[in-house]
Amino acid sequence: MYTEDLWIHLKKQENKDDAIHMKKYMRDQFEFFGLRSPVLKEHLKVFLKEKGLPPPEELSSVLKEFWSRPEREMQYAGLSVVNKLKKHMKKSDIEWIEFIILHKSWWDTIDHIAKNIAGYYFKKFPEEIIPVTERWIASQNIWLMRSAILFQLGYKEETDKERLAHIIKETKYEQDFFIRKGIGWALREYAKVNPFWVWDFVHKEKLSPLSYKEAIKNIKKTKQP
Repeated sequence: MYTEDLWIHLKKQENKDDAIHMKKYMRDQFEFFGLRSPVLKEHLKVFLKEKGLPPPEELSSVLKEFWSRPEREMQYAGLSVVNKLKKHMKKSDIEWIEFIILHKSWWDTIDHIAKNIAGYYFKKFPEEIIPVTERWIASQNIWLMRSAILFQLGYKEETDKERLAHIIKETKYEQDFFIRKGIGWALREYAKVNPFWVWDFVHKEKLSPLSYKEAIKNIKKTKQP
């Protein structure tokens, strides 16, 4: 009933005009209640104050229920619930992390999952980084591959540059826009703390023009090596 109760709560706040615009912005891939981010955040806060969080051991099943709903706000709410429960993560939770990457996949959820959920998981279980990211790269699924590229976005000085370089070398020939953009984004973020390494890397590796352009943006804004 947890998911059903939240669905009913959000349905009451439905804004059909905004729902039309939000659906169009997401290329008609998802239905919407029409709740923009600040509004959704406020109503989720009210709901959680009344209902609390689901037990950590039920998170996997609850998330799959969130993902079964057509309205995109239900997936956004699911990600908010994960953020509040992720300190309880177990190694086996990679199963539901992969589930939410692979289902109803689009950049709006994937980028949050990669940085805030997968990134947190790998910090907690660093021994899983190589086997899981290698599996994601080999999968040829663009969203798993993008997640492998982006999971270190928030790591800053703790970024494993050798792993980042390896993943980029394994994916740089992919033609998909989201892969190429993700490579550039990952390098652009790391350039904030290590511009010399990024500058050297992008001039040694043959990256796509899109990846290269994205990668050097922060270097141009500060100073070139």
